[in-house]
Amino acid sequence: MKYTPTIGIECHVQLCTKTKLFSEVDNDARGKEPNSCVSPVDYALPGMLPRLNGEAVRFCILAGRAMNCEINAFSRFDRKHYFYPDSPKGYQITQFYQPIIGAGYVELPSGTRVRINHAHLEGDAGKLTHFDSYSLVDLNRVDTPLIEIVSEPDIHSSKDAHDYCKELWRLMCHAGVTYGDLYNGNMRFDVNVSLAPEGSTNLGTRAEVKNLNSFRSVERAVEYEISRQSKILDKGGKIIQETLGWNDATGVTTGQRSKEEAKDYRYMPEPDLPPIHLSAEFIEAEAAKLPMMPKDYREKFGGIIKDDILEILLDYPTLMAKLNEISTGHITLISNLFASVLLAEEKSAEYLNDLPTAKQLSDLAEMNEKKELSSTATKEVFLKIFDPQMKGKDAKTIAKELGVVQENDLGALEAIVDTVLAKPETAKAQEDFKAGQEKVIGFLVGQVMKESHGKANPSAVQEILRKKLS
Repeated sequence: MKYTPTIGIECHVQLCTKTKLFSEVDNDARGKEPNSCVSPVDYALPGMLPRLNGEAVRFCILAGRAMNCEINAFSRFDRKHYFYPDSPKGYQITQFYQPIIGAGYVELPSGTRVRINHAHLEGDAGKLTHFDSYSLVDLNRVDTPLIEIVSEPDIHSSKDAHDYCKELWRLMCHAGVTYGDLYNGNMRFDVNVSLAPEGSTNLGTRAEVKNLNSFRSVERAVEYEISRQSKILDKGGKIIQETLGWNDATGVTTGQRSKEEAKDYRYMPEPDLPPIHLSAEFIEAEAAKLPMMPKDYREKFGGIIKDDILEILLDYPTLMAKLNEISTGHITLISNLFASVLLAEEKSAEYLNDLPTAKQLSDLAEMNEKKELSSTATKEVFLKIFDPQMKGKDAKTIAKELGVVQENDLGALEAIVDTVLAKPETAKAQEDFKAGQEKVIGFLVGQVMKESHGKANPSAVQEILRKKLS
């Protein structure tokens, strides 16, 4: 029997606020010692009360608008009760009944729209590391501000699941609300997969795969679940509603626990935090700070930058913002240099933290257009611009220091060509060319380049040679 897969995705986005959601502790614990970024509020010392981080609320507005969502003027917090070592309070402070971000949608590069049901603000749990006979808990992550983005079940293929997660990641990174570091769990995806007979109006029983931290893992987990559930249904079995773990090494999901319902968490209003009231003026003022989004860049650069190159560059918000400063006439060359030269470098991540000025890049493009630099020399100067020792120098100065500026003076080039043609070792090539053997022109151009120490403009040289030999 054929089945229609239906996929809904919950995405947890860690917000890059300076401090945590309910305390004044450092929020960026990457690379820091376990349990070094904690406060009495985080480890639930009796009597310690939470204090809401206003920056997290502002980030929610930016994140919501990036997803074309309504921002709710009124929202409030609730307690979600569960007992686990990574949550010292015995509950999580979240927004179950009245979240801050309402309905919206994310548009994929293909044009497909995935509706957003809502997104709510909450504090993250800690991290458990399991060993053979014991587990260790790190509370650094406790109450890191999260927004949990809940999609509608609008996705029906593993590819669209992959593309949705990647586009969501791009939106959050371009909006500047998260570091977007997937390796360190800044964004994590819970994927719900269900199958129903083709043509059925009812959805099947769903299974949830938890804590996926890469787009490829999302795609593979969905593919595996579709295959696993299909085999069970083909044999007349029933799908169990459960929470699954994903093993990236084996490519297999394994059962962890039965799926909880809302009633299992005993939600109740959070008594220690007042509701959030936002004025329309405040919402609009904060939303106006949203920078250009991937869709804006696609509209601006479509047809100027090749689609495949643009999709690569969209993964780097700072790079796209830099391209936005450069005149349209130079964009094609500069975007190609970033995609094919810089991103191939081992230090590309380091280079992207300190990009050249728009003027440096524009000057480089102009030198290339005026044939003052060969394509090879253009790449060489481009990479040299990122050298800390070259900081502040313009492209022309760097090119001169490297000795790669091409000679374009026709009088000077003609003199070099005459010198080469006067040499006995080029006589046969000259005769062969006159006899119709076109390919020997390359040898003669090479001799001129050698004579000019690589500074002659090859195109101009070839034109002079052809005139003289004809």
